[in-house]
Amino acid sequence: MAVSEQRENLLSGVALTSSYSVSRQRLLKGMTYLSIILSGLALLMIFAYARPETIQGNAQKLFYVHLGAFFGAFVLFGAAVVAGIQYLRLRQNRWDILGYAAIEVGLIFSLVNIVTGAIWARPIWGTWWTWDPRLTTITIMWLTYAAYMMLRAGIEDPERRKRFAAVYAILAFTSVLLTVIIIRVRPDTIHPVAAGPSLASDSAEGEFDMAPRVVQTLLFSIFVSIFLAITLTWHRIRLENRAEQIEARKAALLTKEI
Repeated sequence: MAVSEQRENLLSGVALTSSYSVSRQRLLKGMTYLSIILSGLALLMIFAYARPETIQGNAQKLFYVHLGAFFGAFVLFGAAVVAGIQYLRLRQNRWDILGYAAIEVGLIFSLVNIVTGAIWARPIWGTWWTWDPRLTTITIMWLTYAAYMMLRAGIEDPERRKRFAAVYAILAFTSVLLTVIIIRVRPDTIHPVAAGPSLASDSAEGEFDMAPRVVQTLLFSIFVSIFLAITLTWHRIRLENRAEQIEARKAALLTKEI
């Protein structure tokens, strides 16, 4: 193949991976603005709408962010499984990029989950950390996905890296499932429910019944976290496409010089 033909193929590949229609750009911009608005509303509900919980007081408000971050990470790690399966089936680069972006953003959300849990534990348990089964499994989950990033960085061959990453993303989801079910198979865990009776509840003393405002705020916070996670992942995908565009242009220029 002639050098000029190789250069044209590289540039055409760049155009295909980096092109975004006007409608998609507007959609992403709209999702970005909406994410900011929804996040503001969620904070307003947390601090002004939902009343303090009876036992935990204001410390319980951390659970709105804590649970939302976990569900955001859960959705993204699940998306990485789908992306891994699709890449192994179709060998299309976009699925590898989706899996990579989803896990990278998911790591941030799971880290927020761990940090907010530690901040909550300090006034409630009197310690920043304890090796409770739930805390142990979520740490294992985070380290498992952190190892995914190390795996990608340690393999130079692009095709081999993508195959290994796809398989790893599928297998790594077992750590997420373990984190979800651990409190159901290990009754000795001290990890609490997200909320108990609140000051707004009319339930009898000692009866577990989340007040409507608590439930509404919790569900809305989870929805906002998932929406924000999807929006950030889309931005990360665009950033990765831009990076590949730059690398392809560099390769094209080097081919031209040769």
